[in-house]
Amino acid sequence: MSTLTGAGIDDRQENRTHHLIALDVDGTLVDHEGSMTEEVRDATRAVIDAGHEVIIATGRSLGATLPVIRLLGITRGYAVCSNGGVTLRVDATLDQGFEVLERVTFDPRPALTALRERLPSAKYALEDDRGRFLSTESFQDASFGSEAENVGFEEMLESRAVRVVVFSTDSSAEEFGTAVASIGLHGVTYSVGWTAWLDIAASGVTKATALEVLRRRLGTDSAMTVAVGDGRNDIEMLQWAGRGVAMGQAPDEVRSAASEVTGSVYDDGAAKVLRSLV
Repeated sequence: MSTLTGAGIDDRQENRTHHLIALDVDGTLVDHEGSMTEEVRDATRAVIDAGHEVIIATGRSLGATLPVIRLLGITRGYAVCSNGGVTLRVDATLDQGFEVLERVTFDPRPALTALRERLPSAKYALEDDRGRFLSTESFQDASFGSEAENVGFEEMLESRAVRVVVFSTDSSAEEFGTAVASIGLHGVTYSVGWTAWLDIAASGVTKATALEVLRRRLGTDSAMTVAVGDGRNDIEMLQWAGRGVAMGQAPDEVRSAASEVTGSVYDDGAAKVLRSLV
């Protein structure tokens, strides 16, 4: 499905009065235990009530993004999941409350084969073009949003992927990052997380690429874009935004990509940014 990308989109007259606000979830809206404060919820509601466009932009898959959308009380708009691999339109009048506008898929075989050779003991999971999660061993994570189906590695190689996740329990984040860099992955976009965790999407696909399509669709002026995030998978998004804000606990390379730094997730840093827009 591909209703967003391509030459068929006509830019609307640029909106210079309302912001497009892209918000990461983990480490931004919720802490690393998954808790969201009342202040973050209230601040988000305040910017929505003021007419600004709030777009959740997360590495989480669809099923793990929807509870955040509901918790924030978002009943219309858009969301970017799987680091840009999936774009949703949120509309409370739809049967499910949303529809998938686009899934960007890729052939995971080259990346998975190279990674398996270099990281044979790592765990692997894959989100396919039907929204299912396939995994080796008993690999399950809250970001999947659904129960992963245990399959053989060869079956994973035959799938069309939206997102591939690799997790190593035998390496530190630094050792894992070095190993991944040494592989020289081609034809995909990837980011290494806080731990020995790797997220892979289709080549050229990031949160920023999906958000740019939505910005054009909404007709928002580039200068009116705001993004808040804390992870390495947020770097392109922070650089894309007219105002890119890194959370206080973000790694140095993420802070360097931002135009400003707010408080940490434990200081309601995202809420401070949102309050500044009302």
